[in-house]
Amino acid sequence: MTRRERFNAAVNHRTPDRVPQDLAGCPQTLVMTETTTDQLRKLFNINGKYSGTGLYDDRILEALGTDTRLTGGFPAPKSPHSKKTPDGYVDEWGIRYASVGGHFEIVENPLHDLPLERVKEYYYPSADDIDRSVFDGYAAHAKDLFENTDYAVIAQHPCYGVFETGCWMFGFDDFLYRLAAEPETVEWFFDRIWQYQKRLIERYYSALGGYIDATTSGDDFGTQRGMFMSVDMFRETIMPFFSERIRYTKTFTKAKFQHHTCGSVFQLIPTLIECGVEILNPIQPNAWLMEPERLKAEYGKSICFWGGVDTQELLPNGTPKQVREKCAELRELFKDGGYILSPAHCIQEDVPAENLIAVYK
Repeated sequence: MTRRERFNAAVNHRTPDRVPQDLAGCPQTLVMTETTTDQLRKLFNINGKYSGTGLYDDRILEALGTDTRLTGGFPAPKSPHSKKTPDGYVDEWGIRYASVGGHFEIVENPLHDLPLERVKEYYYPSADDIDRSVFDGYAAHAKDLFENTDYAVIAQHPCYGVFETGCWMFGFDDFLYRLAAEPETVEWFFDRIWQYQKRLIERYYSALGGYIDATTSGDDFGTQRGMFMSVDMFRETIMPFFSERIRYTKTFTKAKFQHHTCGSVFQLIPTLIECGVEILNPIQPNAWLMEPERLKAEYGKSICFWGGVDTQELLPNGTPKQVREKCAELRELFKDGGYILSPAHCIQEDVPAENLIAVYK
């Protein structure tokens, strides 16, 4: 099988010649630190300036034997909110980020505690304020991958989900309160964000939708020990917008729809399937009820899983032998399809390069 054939067999619940493997082929499996990347180059004896078709060093991915390549991007429209600050930046939505421990973390939520009238008066970005050349560039990159390689081509999602955007703009405490006590504010806000998403989806997938095998989305609905809300509240507040996003995306592309949500979402999986999710990322195996064996037994015939290699304990603290053994178990469990093997989330600087190599070798 080619790499694309292997990927498509697995996501369509057919038995591939081997379990497809991913690293840096979706936004949630990136290698976030140059330290690990440099260690990988050294261990693989890779020298010289990188040049390739992917958004991560192709020479490393070839050495690991991965099957996916990431394309597209996260376009930022022109906005009066956007600016640099002494310790970070303010993005196009007015959310302020500061550098904290090597990452940019949210430190200011622009809609926190504002009444609905002020929320309505706030300036929201427009997807029409993104230059056409940005989408042309995405299309050219995706087309090159699709026509000149055999990788499975995976599109970055161009916007965040409605729930996550709310949590970041209002703050988690404020927005979770409003979900329960101010549904009129949440409904107005979700509808306003959907207006932005809809126009962006049209522009983005009209450009690259014909050249991709899967597209991603991201919106975290779970915590380590359970969901942020009940399934009933999800169905009432988030599902109408989420399912419409998937439906509308599918009018521009035949690609499989992959959704990323961290945490424990076992009880939500039937609803996610109903919304149109075809691939669920990441299988966070240490979260409540998210053991791969449980997911395979309950939903293995209904949805494809992507992830499963623990990034909380195993990859940072385990030995290469322990990593190999766990990955062998995952390959055996999902050998008949419905699975893409990858780390459960992005690789941080606490993961030794030797353990990352052990995932794939």
